[in-house]
Amino acid sequence: MIEPSARRWHNHWTHFLAFGLGSGAAPKAPGTFGTLAAIPLFLLLSLLPLWLYLVVVVASFVLGCYLCDRVSRDMGVHDHGGIVWDEFVGFWITMIAVPVSLWTVVLGFILFRIFDIIKPWPIGWLDRRVEGGLGIMIDDVIAGIFAGVILHVLVWVVL
Repeated sequence: MIEPSARRWHNHWTHFLAFGLGSGAAPKAPGTFGTLAAIPLFLLLSLLPLWLYLVVVVASFVLGCYLCDRVSRDMGVHDHGGIVWDEFVGFWITMIAVPVSLWTVVLGFILFRIFDIIKPWPIGWLDRRVEGGLGIMIDDVIAGIFAGVILHVLVWVVL
C-alpha cells in the first residue's frame, strides 16, 4: 500500500499510466482532460491498419483492468477521479474505423463524454455493480461503443 503522502500520479509507472500520463491530475474535470489527452495518441494509432489498431485497443483494455485495479487499491479509493486510462480506451473504442478528421474527432469526443457522464443503462448499472479494475473500465468501454455507433451513423448518414 502506498503511504497517503505518496498517493500521487508520478510515483510509479502504474500510477502514471492510470492517471493518463498525468492528465488525470487536473484539479477539475479529470475525465475530460483524460479524454483530451487520448486524442494525440488516437491520431498516432489511427495510422495503424485496422487489425493492429484493434489489437492495441484490446491490449490497452486488458492493461487497463490491471492498472485501474492496482492503482485504486494503492490509493485506497475505488475509481479515483484521477484514474483516466479508462477514458483513453473508451475514446479509442469510440473512434474505431471512423475516418479521421477534425469533425469526427470533435464529435467522437463530445459523444463519448456525454455517454461517460450521463451513464444511461446499462452503463450506470455496470458501473455500480462490477468491482475492481474491470468495473472501472467497463462503463467507459460501453460508453465508447454507444458513442462509436452514433458517430458511425452520423459519419455515414449526415457527414
